[in-house]
Amino acid sequence: MPKLKTKSGAKKRFVPKKSGKVKFRRAGVRHLATFGKTKKQKRHLRGTDHLTPMDEKKIKECFPYAR
Repeated sequence: MPKLKTKSGAKKRFVPKKSGKVKFRRAGVRHLATFGKTKKQKRHLRGTDHLTPMDEKKIKECFPYAR
């Protein structure tokens, strides 16, 4: 039986963790220097976050060898 392939788009955007959660970076941080965003918006966009359980289930299907 052939090996299952990981979806290349998913592996660029998401990181499955050992705990079972899926980590990702928030959208809208490419051009933080642009005007139109408040300091609070920029602060909340910093760092990473975890997916909701429903989205997590869909993304986990893209990683056949993740736990």
